[in-house]
Parts: sequence; structure tokens; C-alpha cells
Amino acid sequence: MLLQIAIGLALIVLTIFGAALSFFVLEWLFARARPWLHREPHGPKQLLVLCVALVWGLGVVTAATWAWALAFWGLGIFPTLEESLYFALTVFTTLGFGDLLLPQEWRLLAGMSSVNGLITIGLFTALLMDVLRQLRIGQAEWRQRRG
Repeated sequence: MLLQIAIGLALIVLTIFGAALSFFVLEWLFARARPWLHREPHGPKQLLVLCVALVWGLGVVTAATWAWALAFWGLGIFPTLEESLYFALTVFTTLGFGDLLLPQEWRLLAGMSSVNGLITIGLFTALLMDVLRQLRIGQAEWRQRRG
């Protein structure tokens, strides 16, 4: 049980740290583009920021899912990488079909992976809303300065 908790905690810390670092990079990229993003036309730029942020977030979720899949496969829990990835994806996204189950000695990892998915997707959602809010505020200020 303690080994499961240690492995699960290590994976959660690794994936959340990676997600946070990735989100700081995305914010930095948007900050560098801020003068251009604030100028008109606003609508297409809002759409562009939304699309970039969504693809970025999907990349973060994909990377975290792969980290869990590689751990399941590396621990020998599933015989193939495909099964490990399938299980990691269904658990990380809290879909949980239940057609693949972890052996009893590893089942705590399923819950920990699910919690990790909730946290990661929650962080991504918060970032997305903040980026769009900051963009719209900057665009409104630009409009006011222009008259």
C-alpha cells in the first residue's frame, strides 16, 4: 500500500509540476504577443488564443496520461503499452469504463490517477479562463485609448 501511495504521489507531483511549468511558458508566450493581441481585429485573435490554449492544454493532458501509462506498463501491471495507455486515459479523464481493472495490489493507483486528471484539467480550465479574461481586458483598454 505504501509503495502505491509513493508511486502515485510521485506521478501526481511530476505531472502537476510539468503542467504548471508548461502553463507558465504559455503565459510567457502570450505576454510577448500582448501588443499584437490587443490591437484590432479582436475577434480572430481571441479565437486564435482560444485554439492555441486548447491545443496546449490537450498536450499537457496527453503528456500526463502518457506518464501514467508508462508507469503502469513499467510496473508490469498491463502486458502491453496500448492497454496501459487505454487504462490511463479512461482513468485520468475519469471516464472509467471498467473493462480493464488494476490488480488488487495496485488498485490505489487508479484513484490517484483520477485525482491527478481532475487537478490537471481544473488547472487548465483556470488558465484558459484567465488568459481569455486578460486578453479581453487588454483589448477593451486598447479600444478606449483609441477613442
